[in-house]
Amino acid sequence: MATDATGSAAIPRVLRRDEWDRWYDTLLRGFGGVPESAEERELWNSLTEFDRSLGVWDGDDCVGTAGAFRFRLTVPGGASVPAAGVTMVSVAATHRRRGVLTSMMRRQLDDVRAWGEPLAVLTASEPAIYGRFGYGIATFHLNAGIDTSRVRLSSLPAGTDEVRLRYAVPAEVVDVCEAVYARLVSSRPGMLARQPGWERLGVLDPERHRDGASPLQCVLAERDGETVGYARYRVKPGWEPAGPNGSVILENSAALDPAADAAMLRFLFGIDLTSALVMRGRPVDDAWQHLVSDIRRCQPRLRDSLHVRLVDVGAALEARTYQAPVDVVFEVEDAFCPWNAGRWRLSGDAKGASCARTADAADVALSVRELGAAYLGGVSLGALGAAGRVRELRRGALAEASLGFGAGVAAPWLPHGF
Repeated sequence: MATDATGSAAIPRVLRRDEWDRWYDTLLRGFGGVPESAEERELWNSLTEFDRSLGVWDGDDCVGTAGAFRFRLTVPGGASVPAAGVTMVSVAATHRRRGVLTSMMRRQLDDVRAWGEPLAVLTASEPAIYGRFGYGIATFHLNAGIDTSRVRLSSLPAGTDEVRLRYAVPAEVVDVCEAVYARLVSSRPGMLARQPGWERLGVLDPERHRDGASPLQCVLAERDGETVGYARYRVKPGWEPAGPNGSVILENSAALDPAADAAMLRFLFGIDLTSALVMRGRPVDDAWQHLVSDIRRCQPRLRDSLHVRLVDVGAALEARTYQAPVDVVFEVEDAFCPWNAGRWRLSGDAKGASCARTADAADVALSVRELGAAYLGGVSLGALGAAGRVRELRRGALAEASLGFGAGVAAPWLPHGF
């Protein structure tokens, strides 16, 4: 296996098109080795960006994989910022503890910097892996298992009864659903603008993902002839001696207003022969939590979602706005990307920001990992300070920065997997 100049780590190189099958098989084996359908495999092949994908090879054997999609990420203030979507990362079990992952992360972040993208983002199979490379957990999502036989909806928003719902074949209404999604992207930090081809992921329906449930179903929410929401879901039948106890499994949904959202929720609660609604990957501030009669019987569970890495501290902090005025000097530690290390003065408000290197005394000291965690406004710098991960050097500076970094009206959320 090729090594770097120290002999301690493999050398990643850009993936060739004729290597994709071996590269992708290495990735699948790293995640358990379960074969994918031809449709799944074709989709991921078509989405792979070969010039941004890396492989590590030991002779003819692929032993490491990593990729970086071209994305645009919504940040506080509504700007859409270039971000490298780190994906398809794996190391062969035969080659663990040899520096393969570190070498891929090193090459990848150098590349992202060269591409001029200020952010790198990922979702982690194991959240403990990527902190040492400067990624911080920036968003969370909510999972729930609602007992719809005992939980009721009340005080639904005005206009809920005016929303018309109709069934639709998921694959036939992709464009309509994508138009709804596109209108929402700028409204919430953490959302990714959908790139061409990615719309297929939302209607991919391999049988192995169903776990005994139905094929994907879809309802559209309409008002005055306009589509204002959609819900894609499955129904998993179930029976017990007392009668039916099926489950509704919500895969994804979007709505342009509270009434459309509530109308679809009421529909999902009332599907015949079911007594549970399973929701995954929902925003932590999702409105249903304030419409249910008994939150305990909804079993809400929090899970990490998007991990954020500032590749260019100055450009990243200038790209977003701040919900309260902030003028703070950060002492940033970044051993993995040393070009970020040092003091940065951030001055910003709701209209814009500037961030540049400075020789002024630092007000707050933190690592780039904490800066990434707080970047989208879902994690408080104050809370990180209370955990000992951020140090206040000027009295009052941490409170000022923490308030300014808040997301505002909507909690950050990643609804678009990759």
